[in-house]
Amino acid sequence: MNRRNAFFSTFLVLALAGCHAPSLPTPANEQSKAAEHALVDSQREQLASIPPPAKSRFMAIHSTEYWMNPTLTVQENMLELRVVLADPNPSSYGAGGMLRPVNARRQVLNISFDKLGDALAAIPQDAWPYGRVVAIEEAHKVPANAMPAIRRSVEKTVDKLTDLGVVAYDPADGNIR
Repeated sequence: MNRRNAFFSTFLVLALAGCHAPSLPTPANEQSKAAEHALVDSQREQLASIPPPAKSRFMAIHSTEYWMNPTLTVQENMLELRVVLADPNPSSYGAGGMLRPVNARRQVLNISFDKLGDALAAIPQDAWPYGRVVAIEEAHKVPANAMPAIRRSVEKTVDKLTDLGVVAYDPADGNIR
């Protein structure tokens, strides 16, 4: 009988330890959420000065090689942001040639997921020729076991872009995400 009572009391203790009431929102949690929403609203306002995306200009591009707007390569734990700054010389003479190469205006930054909004808001308006749209792609040459984590990171990135009012375009597939 003692073994049986010991078993039931142990079971009861374990069962009660696993059960808990949902935690009530604390003022600190509410303040941090409010601060996060204020930050996203601020970033969205900064990005609002960029015109909406023009599908007629970007849907025909199917390679990131020819893409002139910002590009995001999503990796498991970070993002690679590539930006092509606008040519400061307005004349078409020598554009893209040896004296004014496009790659000289290309910048590559590695950023964390939580800095995505700040990084996009800091990009000059003239680096968005297609409007408020970024090319997004998965990292290349990764092991097969890392692909599920990268796909989750892509979804997380697309959600953040949607919150910011930025369209995510996959040039390889020709799909808007």
